[in-house]
Amino acid sequence: MKSIHASIASALAGVMLLSACEVGPDYERPPVEVPKAYKEQGEWKPGEPQQAATGPWWSIYQDPVLDQLEQQVEVSNQNLKAAEAAFREASAVVQADTASFFPTVTANGAASRSRTNLSSSSSRQSGVFYENQASTTLGASWVPDVWGRVRRTVEGAEASAQASAADLAGARLSAQSTLAMDYFQLRSLDELKRLLDSSAEAYTRSLQITRNQYASGIASMADTAQAETQLKTTQAQAINVGVQRAQLEHAIAVLTGRPPAEVSVAVEQSLANVPVVPVEMPSALLERRPDIAAAERTMTAANAQIGVAVAAYYPNLTLAGSYGYSSSLIGSLLQASNNIWSVGPQLAGTLFDGGLRNAQETEARATYDQDVATYRQTVLTGFQQVEDQLSTLRILAQQAEVEEQAVKSAQNAERIFLNQYRAGTVAYTSVVTAQATALAAQQTALTVHQNRLTATVSLIEALGGGWDAGQLPATASSN
Repeated sequence: MKSIHASIASALAGVMLLSACEVGPDYERPPVEVPKAYKEQGEWKPGEPQQAATGPWWSIYQDPVLDQLEQQVEVSNQNLKAAEAAFREASAVVQADTASFFPTVTANGAASRSRTNLSSSSSRQSGVFYENQASTTLGASWVPDVWGRVRRTVEGAEASAQASAADLAGARLSAQSTLAMDYFQLRSLDELKRLLDSSAEAYTRSLQITRNQYASGIASMADTAQAETQLKTTQAQAINVGVQRAQLEHAIAVLTGRPPAEVSVAVEQSLANVPVVPVEMPSALLERRPDIAAAERTMTAANAQIGVAVAAYYPNLTLAGSYGYSSSLIGSLLQASNNIWSVGPQLAGTLFDGGLRNAQETEARATYDQDVATYRQTVLTGFQQVEDQLSTLRILAQQAEVEEQAVKSAQNAERIFLNQYRAGTVAYTSVVTAQATALAAQQTALTVHQNRLTATVSLIEALGGGWDAGQLPATASSN
């Protein structure tokens, strides 16, 4: 008996030793080319921020309304709910794959009663015979992960779930940044409406001047008509601003997961100051962007699938056993004399498959190579987007400075021409031209300011929005 126990223990020890094997390549992150510094940052230094943000990335704008809207995106956005469900689905796949590490235990109980008719003339016995049969068994089977197939499968599933978690972070960041851009565009329209209304008031005064001039015989009816045309055109433009503002308000409602009829953003005729976005070293981008993390985790999962494909070349070992009772009398079923049991290993392998396993391995390696290229391209795209927004902010800052001077010059010219018209030294067309130029300059300055704000949002998004790959779950089963 001791020798049997020793043999079983030796066999189990051998199985455990074999289970330490893990075929296929171990994952190592492929190298990517990372610059030492951003080209567009250079020696350009934007103004210092008035106050450092201590909360979520959008708190850098110090806008309470934006803060409230962004928090609703996290709670109610339906695209985020779909991405979160996809992550839970991937986590469940990991749990299902992990179950393969453990044995399967089954229990079975059965009872039957059968009737047999014996009426053959050649038989010495005849009549009806009844037979009872009852059994109960407890079985267990275990497929040791000798070649690491299960470990590679779980490794790949965990990496896929982590990629899904990164996709969720990316979807969240995209929704948040889209809402911020829509919000700043809406606030820009509020400011444009104020500008147009203010210009209309000035044009109303100009119209009254022309009417007075006409009544005095100094101006012509054409001057009055021209002044009235300019006023009505500006008023129409102010009204038209409402179309785009309403659409942006509807878009914000959908981003926060609510019907457009339930969301109204009160008019505020002010725009946030352009903040300074802190930019880390380029190497930090590999850990900061969710899309890069997702591409890297997808690559890890593909590498694990190579191990799964290689493990298919080796035979599977199954250890199975059962223990129970079988008897024709239910009352004596559990007696020792009715005991039945079986135990033994089974080794099964494929001798010929027409090249199937070789094709599967080739496919897995090709998928990995494709994912490596996708990962490297994602990294390059990330650097491009950061450089794009840095250059945009740098150039727009220069444009804003010059445009501010243009606004002051145009407003001064408008004032001079209006005074000269009152003195009767210039035609009213000069006033109209000066007023149109001043309004256009102010509109351009407003557009530049809006573009600077949206560029900061795009830069924050390109930098990962404060996210870090360390936020990925250590194992896919953890939510």
